[in-house]
Amino acid sequence: MFFKQLPTKESSLSYFFGCGGLGKAVAVDVVAGDEPWFVEQATQAGVAITHVIDTHVHADHVSGGRKLAELTGAPYCLHESARDLVHFDFEPLRDEQTIVAGNVTVRVLHTPGHTLDSTCLLVTDKRRGEAPWFAITGDTLFVGAVGRPDLAGREREMAGILYDSLHRKLLNLPDDVEIYPGHQAGSACGAGLSGKPSSTLGFEKRWNPALSLPREAFIDALTAQIPPRPADMDRIVAANTAA
Repeated sequence: MFFKQLPTKESSLSYFFGCGGLGKAVAVDVVAGDEPWFVEQATQAGVAITHVIDTHVHADHVSGGRKLAELTGAPYCLHESARDLVHFDFEPLRDEQTIVAGNVTVRVLHTPGHTLDSTCLLVTDKRRGEAPWFAITGDTLFVGAVGRPDLAGREREMAGILYDSLHRKLLNLPDDVEIYPGHQAGSACGAGLSGKPSSTLGFEKRWNPALSLPREAFIDALTAQIPPRPADMDRIVAANTAA
């Protein structure tokens, strides 16, 4: 298996991983302008990009996912609930769906809260073992923080939904699962993000302040420290949802 993390603008983190032996790869959370990097990486590795996935409809940067999908002939994927948000066709992802890319499998976890369509991707390298190796957690779980709950305009409701997603979908996974978030420090998509671009679930359970709170305290804390909205958010969302 190969794995690459691409730090990009707005403190975003993109991902490119897959099975070199069988020539299959997945691109996640591509930022507009970075599409040539993914094409180049695929060429160098001798792999075909089989899926281009956005973990949610982004509000802080314009996605390059659809353009990369057009360049490579791969399907562009969002969680199926994004049908209510976007005005174009995409390949819908379902909760608990498994994507196969050679010896690499990706389990889709629907984790609403930051947005209603948010997903995490639990990745296993079958040549390494049957246990999941890492999770790409989008804007659901960061290193040292969790996603902001206000983008849908229903802060307390969404904070409660996020709490449920974290505790039902992520925190019951093994402690040694590695965490790769959608952003690092400097992003407006959460408060208190670490500058370290990865962690483990066990470390976050112990040291991430949001994860030890009971539900009502979690909601209170999250809604009390909402950062300013991403600059030019309405234009960015419009670009990411337009036909």
